[in-house]
Amino acid sequence: MQTTDTTPFPELDLARNSWNFLEVWIDPMQSPPYLLMLLGDKSGHCQILDPAEQYKLIKRCESYAQAQLWLLEDEYEPLQGRLLEAELL
Repeated sequence: MQTTDTTPFPELDLARNSWNFLEVWIDPMQSPPYLLMLLGDKSGHCQILDPAEQYKLIKRCESYAQAQLWLLEDEYEPLQGRLLEAELL
């Protein structure tokens, strides 16, 4: 029997089992503000994803500080709050 993978964004499936937290960052200079997602994994690495481009990987970072610096340099601002994987279980 043939099966079909119906997952809309398989690249996110790979991260789903190891993510630790998620933050949303905005570029407030655009109208409406442009959003990026910062996804941190349990080993301390971070990925910056663009939800408007089918969660395309924009940048991989070795640490949260490196990801934060990259976003701040591009004049993004964090939305207050962080979604933790542990809160969803």
